[in-house]
Amino acid sequence: MLNAVLDAVTAGHGGVLVLLGGEAGGGKTALVREFCRHHAPVLWGACDPLFTPRPLGPFTDIAHDTGGALRELIAAGAKPHQVAVEVGRQAKGIMVLEDLHWADEATLDVLSLLGRRIGSLPMLVIATYRDDELHRTHPLRRLLGEVRGTRLAAGPLSVDAVAGLARPFGRDPHELHRATAGNPFFVTEVLAARGDDIPATVRDAVLARAARLDAEATTVVEAVSVAVPQCELDLLDALVDGAAAQDGLERALAAGIVEVAPGGKIRFRHELARRTIEESLSPHRRVALHRRALRAIPAGDATRLAHHAEAAGDAEAVQRFAPRAAEQAAAIGSHREAAAHYARALRFGAGLPPETRADLLERQSQECYLTDQTDESITALELAIKVWQEAGDRRAEAAAVSQLTRRLWCAARTEEATRRGDEAVRILEGLPPGRELALAYSNLSQLFLNDERRPETVAWARRAIDLAETLDDNAVIVHALNNIGTIELLNGDRQGLAKLERSRAMSERPGFEEHIGRVFIHVGWAMTRTRAYDLAPWLDRGIELCDELGLEGWRLYVQAYRARFHLDQGRWDAAADDAAFVLRSAESVPLLRILALTTIGTIRARRGDPDQWAPIEEARTLLDGQSELQYRAPVALAHAEALWLAGRNDAVDEATRDVLAQAEDRQAAPLVREVRALRRLAGIERTEPTRIPGPYDEALALLDTTNEADLRGALDELQKLGARPAVAIATRRLRERGVRKLPRGPRPHTAGNPGQLTRREGEVLTLVRQGDSNAEIAARLFLSERTVHHHVSAILRKLGVSSRTQAVTEASRRGIAT
Repeated sequence: MLNAVLDAVTAGHGGVLVLLGGEAGGGKTALVREFCRHHAPVLWGACDPLFTPRPLGPFTDIAHDTGGALRELIAAGAKPHQVAVEVGRQAKGIMVLEDLHWADEATLDVLSLLGRRIGSLPMLVIATYRDDELHRTHPLRRLLGEVRGTRLAAGPLSVDAVAGLARPFGRDPHELHRATAGNPFFVTEVLAARGDDIPATVRDAVLARAARLDAEATTVVEAVSVAVPQCELDLLDALVDGAAAQDGLERALAAGIVEVAPGGKIRFRHELARRTIEESLSPHRRVALHRRALRAIPAGDATRLAHHAEAAGDAEAVQRFAPRAAEQAAAIGSHREAAAHYARALRFGAGLPPETRADLLERQSQECYLTDQTDESITALELAIKVWQEAGDRRAEAAAVSQLTRRLWCAARTEEATRRGDEAVRILEGLPPGRELALAYSNLSQLFLNDERRPETVAWARRAIDLAETLDDNAVIVHALNNIGTIELLNGDRQGLAKLERSRAMSERPGFEEHIGRVFIHVGWAMTRTRAYDLAPWLDRGIELCDELGLEGWRLYVQAYRARFHLDQGRWDAAADDAAFVLRSAESVPLLRILALTTIGTIRARRGDPDQWAPIEEARTLLDGQSELQYRAPVALAHAEALWLAGRNDAVDEATRDVLAQAEDRQAAPLVREVRALRRLAGIERTEPTRIPGPYDEALALLDTTNEADLRGALDELQKLGARPAVAIATRRLRERGVRKLPRGPRPHTAGNPGQLTRREGEVLTLVRQGDSNAEIAARLFLSERTVHHHVSAILRKLGVSSRTQAVTEASRRGIAT
């Protein structure tokens, strides 16, 4: 498969991203090395098993080997999008990115950006990862659900394969396979240990093999085990005394336990072996080695130094390097890693002055906030507030309380957020005015914005701007300007867009990343509320920018609104994909789940799927204690539409009555129109139909007409969309008017296929997946080659791709079974 893909790339058919998964020890690296041994050039980089990954680890490795502009960019702390552009410029041949399960956010951002452009790059990118180490919210799992690539899996060895390896050693292959489950690393390590009995674990195998080394080689292997990700020769000299380093290294290399990596660094053949050796060290020996590494590594490598400082138990060194590592990570968008570094500093911060400890807690809270770790963000900020209280610093305490309101709102604790916002303003107004009060005004304005109260939103924002202008505080001005622009745009006032654009322009500076993401979230919110879909280009750009800036939580909001946009435009597969991504990724924000669940529930209701009620009911459970339209409106609309399509018109009134009254109170005219349209369809109101943009809504608006042509037009559009329940309603109304000859629409198999493929196209796609040519497919299906060509062309068109390889990838992404 890899050879075939490379041939296609070499022939000029565009680049390909191959995602190679498998368990630890599954042979991924062995496969890639064997493949690359026959091809050149190869750029090779790996992620690190550090406690907190070093930013852009694999691209730093590649830059070290290539030099030039890429090395200069990374040394200067470039952003992921800048690195991706430069890698694209150098694109040629093969690039290998190993162990992405250890990747930092910036690395994943670069790969995500490359994945979007891969079709235009003359490069084969092979990315390996451990699929058994990806928990539900692992950052890599999100990327895998988003990028398009060819998926390969390094599965376990068969009994026959184990027998071939075991034969020279006189081992029972069935017993060996049973003990190792066919894991290649386990198998080879057990065989290399040459013991009489099969070790119970790979740990025993590694230690048995290492036990055959002499003292000098053992000393080297132990030193290399603590030097992650790899051990430079000068570092090895610092960890191992005298000539033992050179002599011991030669024997360790000869034994095959360690190897020389590109650039002359020393590493274990497999991380499991390294970890086994490190864990076998006595506590005294392990700490001593980490302390030596701490003294030997250059001061600029804050991430590695923080790792060794923690392992050495050196609190002073942790305090020196962990915050610096956090700042470096945050500067390039690796906010999750930054939060981990601040947490590390706090674990070793028992003796810190109160103001230093509170500052670290506030920084940790901010980094967690940016990465959808809302509960952790709240906990850290509440601890900071307590520290400020104990220190008697009322201004700092109130400022932290004001910041807490944003976290509380994201956690759906809206009443508490409002109460704490009032508390912060009350305290700060009793002190000499400063930026803390200006920001507290703007945060209070944001709470009124979230409740869609225009007068209060604007009034508090104006107070914030007036005070901030006297203090020359652009951060507050940017935040408050966003509040005003958003509430105006929500009310259909397009002057609000100019304010949002000005807010974004003022945010183009370091440290203002959060404000950039906030602009795109609010454009998405207002755009979907008012159906102002001329603003749709903001969505893709917002997702791209949030990825570049490491704003995980912000990106999910924009993607949730893009899902709604696709839904309204009749692109239901795309809407379901976006919503499913949000559901997989959202960790702690109920509103994100509500937006995604209601989109999925609406799609299922419109298609007549039997499992439509589960996501709607789950969304309804998330409304407990919530009064804002942001929460209530999506649930009410999805629930009412599902009820109407199910023929339960009498229940639509109760599902929509309160939300309609609230929307009228907030003067949310677009929402009022949508709710009234549903109530009219259910026979609750007799208002005149109003035009709601979108093919589905426009078709529904024609159902009450007496004009046969309009009804036929509605039926045709609903059949194209696959809206089976609405098709049944339209058909019934046409028959009630005496119309008998009606179009049947797509066959059930085709309508139920995620790609709208016919049964025959599904059969052809199966053979395309197997690599068969058109001639081979024709022979197997008893068709002409011309007919097969037409089927393949139809498959490419329906899947929106331009090649057979892309078709296979897209079919897998959509879950199309053949």
